Amino acid sequence: MQDESFENSAGDALPSRSKKKGIYMLPNMITLAALFGGFYAVVMAMNGRYDLATSGIFAAMVLDSLDGRVARLTNTQSAFGEQMDSLADMVSFGAAPALIAYEWTLRDLGRWGWIAAFVYCACAALRLARFNVNTGVVDKRYFQGLPSPAAAALVAGFIWLMTDTEVPATDVTWVMFCLTLYAGLTMVTNVPFYSFKDLSLKKSVPFAAIVLVALGIAVINIHPPTVLFALFVLYGFSGYAVYGWRKAKGRPTSVISTSTDEPDERGLHE
Repeated sequence: MQDESFENSAGDALPSRSKKKGIYMLPNMITLAALFGGFYAVVMAMNGRYDLATSGIFAAMVLDSLDGRVARLTNTQSAFGEQMDSLADMVSFGAAPALIAYEWTLRDLGRWGWIAAFVYCACAALRLARFNVNTGVVDKRYFQGLPSPAAAALVAGFIWLMTDTEVPATDVTWVMFCLTLYAGLTMVTNVPFYSFKDLSLKKSVPFAAIVLVALGIAVINIHPPTVLFALFVLYGFSGYAVYGWRKAKGRPTSVISTSTDEPDERGLHE
């Protein structure tokens, strides 16, 4: 039988066809589901169903927290998956919250409304790009700036609360304007926000910890929109508390260690 390989000038056999490459199905399907959550939120906002629109954002948040963990547990991490995750985040936590906020009430402010929505969307893109670049030089215990899912939770959580309590959108237009700008601009600050990445679910915990989790679930069920939005607000301001505490103690406020890949950014994160 004739050999299917070829030989180069040195007599070494060369394979006739290159090895095919593919992508991992499970984590990328979860990422696609999160992307659909953001797309669904935009469509529902266009139809005036803001309750369903905010549900799409929160569903995307849950799925976004799972894809990376599933990839690590199944050893299916890939560069493709990382890029796919960033693009999905830009839609679900960047464009979608901005468009929902604009459709809900910011359009009543004219140019100021779309400026606030654009600032949020642009800051989300900048935050995600910076996160990808600084992944290897940031303290894993903290995020540099407010993470985009938390920023989306602030915007969508406020709309959810106002919709659930039947507060007219026109009564809180300027509150939405300020909250959108705050969430957007805080994403691109150097303020440290706790990432919870040093918490391991594989370690044993005291029995009291399980009781506290049960109590937390019970408290949330009292009125989910109010309790969850309060938690989002606490986290959204917690970074400035950490920043002030570090500043008062004379400790470094930056979560950047050293960066040799981006020499032009040296000294910008002090």
